[in-house]
Amino acid sequence: MLKEFQKFAMRGNVVDMAVGIIIGGAFGTIVKSLVADIIMPPIGLALGNVDFSNLFVVLKDGATAPGPYASLDAAQKAGAVTLNFGLFGNALISFLIVAFAVFLLVKGVNNLKERVDPTVEAAPTEKDCPFCCTKIPLAATRCPHCTSALGEADKAA
Repeated sequence: MLKEFQKFAMRGNVVDMAVGIIIGGAFGTIVKSLVADIIMPPIGLALGNVDFSNLFVVLKDGATAPGPYASLDAAQKAGAVTLNFGLFGNALISFLIVAFAVFLLVKGVNNLKERVDPTVEAAPTEKDCPFCCTKIPLAATRCPHCTSALGEADKAA
């Protein structure tokens, strides 16, 4: 069983998937920083110095201190139950950026595969002779191998 597991774990797909997960996690961290540190501050400034991470609604005051709370951190320390729509907005923007980046990556890989993939065939330049089944040029009117005359129906084939 140990040998089977080792064989499974060392297959190319499993290793590739592990590398993808590690790089995806690092990419997620970069996108989170991009949203929190680069994108959201100018948006918050444009909306009147709004810090999206501190946009919340108190559903129930905390046991240790009653509201209002100056920040989400203060509300959570007081034990208040909050609806954190600002953090959700940040997460939503992060998701959209990651989804768009993955879309571009997959689209680029697919375009590259189409250019490099040898299984993609070009338009046919030959057809089979209906009499001797050898390959002949599409424009041929007579088979060079069996000398059979190819009619109009054979040209279309």
